[in-house]
Amino acid sequence: MTATFSAIELVVHDLPTSLAFYRRLGLDIPADADQAPHVEFEFPGGIRVLWDTVETIRSFTPDWTEPAGGHRLALAFDCGTAADVDTLFDEFTGGGYNGRKKPWDAPWGQRYATVDDPDGNPVDLFAALTP
Repeated sequence: MTATFSAIELVVHDLPTSLAFYRRLGLDIPADADQAPHVEFEFPGGIRVLWDTVETIRSFTPDWTEPAGGHRLALAFDCGTAADVDTLFDEFTGGGYNGRKKPWDAPWGQRYATVDDPDGNPVDLFAALTP
């Protein structure tokens, strides 16, 4: 199995303000997205930018705190299948990497997990729950 780089996630305090900024850069994000807790934009070629509000992140990671002196982005990799998310998470944690969030079924229809890279940056592993 080979994971495919798929998305860059931004955690934001003010979603409409953040989306307005990226719209100014030319991203065609619908106006009704301003009210969503999770927004996605796909570039030609399939790479996506994801926006999640702080509240959305805290809904599944209640102890999340604002980064201080560290990253504000998380890399996300599409693992292909829900089972592959679990397998890859086990391979990373079995290899000594920190498992930040064990695999779980997200309300937006994906199997999700997070591991830390060697520098402590979160790397999300995900796949659609239905093929």
